[in-house]
Formats: sequence, C-alpha cells, structure tokens
Amino acid sequence: MKSIKTSPHIPTKIEVKEVGVNKVQITAYPFENGYAITLAHPLRRLLLGSSVGFAPVALHIAGVAHEFDSVRGVTEDVSQFIVNLKTIRFKIKDDSDSVSVDYTFNGPKVITGADLSNDLVEVVTPDVHLATINKDATLSFSIVIYKGIGYVPSEEIRANVPEGFMPLDAYFTPVTSATYATENMLLEDDPNYEKVIFEIQTDGQVDPLTAFKNALSVMHKQMSIFNSELNIEIPEVAISEEERPELKVLSQTIDSLNFSARCFNCLDRSGIKYLGELVLLNEEQIKNIKNLGKKSLDEITAKLDELGYPVNREISEDLMQILKKKFSN
Repeated sequence: MKSIKTSPHIPTKIEVKEVGVNKVQITAYPFENGYAITLAHPLRRLLLGSSVGFAPVALHIAGVAHEFDSVRGVTEDVSQFIVNLKTIRFKIKDDSDSVSVDYTFNGPKVITGADLSNDLVEVVTPDVHLATINKDATLSFSIVIYKGIGYVPSEEIRANVPEGFMPLDAYFTPVTSATYATENMLLEDDPNYEKVIFEIQTDGQVDPLTAFKNALSVMHKQMSIFNSELNIEIPEVAISEEERPELKVLSQTIDSLNFSARCFNCLDRSGIKYLGELVLLNEEQIKNIKNLGKKSLDEITAKLDELGYPVNREISEDLMQILKKKFSN
C-alpha cells in the first residue's frame, strides 16, 4: 500500500557539470511524480525570455543614408553589414545600461568581432566576420549598444535612436539553447520519483549557470505577488534529516572532525561550533578568522574537500537559509 503523505517530497540533490564551452548540465532530484516537468517548463521559458544580454540597437555609417545603400571600398553593402553586425555579440564592460561606440578602419583590412573590442565593450564572438575594406578605403561607423531581455523589433526602437542612426532589431537573449529531460528514478523502493536534467548553453555574454540562477530569481519574484497582495502566510516547514540527508553531515560538531589543536582552538574562539557554520563561510571569511594561519587554513580547506563541501562551493539558496536558521541560535 502506498504511504499517505501530508506534503510532497522536497528534492535534496543537485549536480552541475560543464559539458562544453559556455554549456552546463544541471541535474536535480528526487521530485515527486509530475513535479519535475511542472518546474522545468517555466524555468526553460524564463531562461529564454528573461536572461539579460546585450545587443546593438542603432547604427550610423559615415556617408550612408539608409540600409539599402553601399559604402565605397567596402565589399559588403549596408544590408549585409547589418546582418553581420547582428551576429556579433557584445558585452558592456561597466554597469551601464547603454553605450555608444565609434570605430574607424582603413583598408585593406578584414574586420572581425575581435577588432570591435575596446575600453567600453568586449566582444565574445571575436571570429565573426563583419566587413572587408579595400585598399585606400576608409570605413567609419558608430554603434549604440543596450542591455536588455528578449527580442525588440526595430519599429519599437526607432523613436529612441539618435538622429542619423538606423534602428536595428535587437535580440538580447544570451541563451542560445535551453533544453530539459525528465527521468524516473528509484527512491526507497518507489520507482515513480523523477529527476530533471537541464542543458543550457549561452553565447558567452553570461555564463549558463548565472543565466539559470537569474531565471530562478525571476520565477521567485513573479510568484511573490501572491504573498504580498493576498497576504498569504507560508507556514514554515521543519526540514528533517531524512528529507535533507546533508543536514546530518553539516550538523557535525567541529570537535568531531579531528582538526589539530591549534586549528580547533581558532575555530572555537571564533564561535564556530558546527561544520554547517564553516561551510557557509567563503575563503576570504575563513582567512579572516582571528589568529588562523596558513597551515590551519590549508587544514580546513583539505577537510572541507574531503567532506564534499569545498571552499566557495555553490550552496542552493534554500539550503543556505536552512543552515542560517539552524545555526543562528
């Protein structure tokens, strides 16, 4: 007989693996039957629709009146130049939401994405071809680059571009591929649990793990309307060690980890009593523990590696909150 539950099982495992250039595989499990796809589908849509990227939104070429014109001494006409430009992926170097960049090139020269990197922008697709300039020709142009999400057609941009600039369709999304698959898995003799496997690839403007975290953040913010407007109180759920097995490991006391006397005393005097408290610290915070020398730092680093919690390891937001609450007293 299937056991009667009062709440769905909470997934406890997540694995992140690099499987290519700007490509990661993220696996999470175990989910109740049907829960994996329920969460995976909206996350995929948010990855493709809400990931922040950069795109050229306006272009001015010296001596050019419209997109069907041509430039003397340049092999590509303006329409082909624009097509090539849209395939080059930029990244604004500071925190600005937009930037205008000016370029001048003299021929003979083959211009690629690498030639467009400067103090203002980085080009993450350096090998993409832009234009070919013949001998004794000069090409001067300016590009306005914006930060944004999704796709914005040129018609919606036209009113905001500087005078003399041609508006461009802007495709901001840095995520080039986001797929998921679900698989059944066995948990405590029940074969109906599931795991979800995401594969995410970006163009290099943002790393895929950051894009995934952004999608999760957007999902949480979108759902928060139900909290704030309906005054819903979400009850706190006590998480048992059976539901989160890592809590048993992280609840080990420092004195049970066989640290040297000097290392243990430094941790003890700083008020760190449990492994979970140590795991919450990043490398810089550990280094700043009073009187902790390099030998003790190396000892702590080795111990955390041995236990599967290396320094600066990514910790899921929910586990971080559980640990903070557990060890706050």
